[in-house]
Amino acid sequence: MDLVGIALLIIGIAFAVLVGVIVPTALKLNRTVDEVNETVAAMKTEVSETIAVLRSDADITFHQTNELLAKTNVLVEDVNGKVATIDPLFTAIADLSESVSDLNSHARQFGHKATNTASAVSKASTAFTIGRFASKLFRRKGD
Repeated sequence: MDLVGIALLIIGIAFAVLVGVIVPTALKLNRTVDEVNETVAAMKTEVSETIAVLRSDADITFHQTNELLAKTNVLVEDVNGKVATIDPLFTAIADLSESVSDLNSHARQFGHKATNTASAVSKASTAFTIGRFASKLFRRKGD
């Protein structure tokens, strides 16, 4: 055999060894890719089912939220109507409070005037009593 034949034989053996290593690796890689594809397909199905459930739950939640908001709007309108009805009552109470305050002020002023008048009447009564007594006293001396 010549050198070219030996070189070709070595290249052929190396190629056979390379194919012998690559083929099992390629088969394992093919199985791994198949398993990944199966896992992705299973996950895709599971994700699709989960999304369907989430959409259904979200639709129910949105529907219930809309109903709750509608009821809340009715309650707010009712409360606003009642507050509008109560507003004049508070205005009347404020006016009454002001009137009572004015009445108390006038009553105090009247009380001070009555006290002053009573004091003046008391002084006048005392002066009148003294005058009567003096008059009786002077009449007796003159009799």
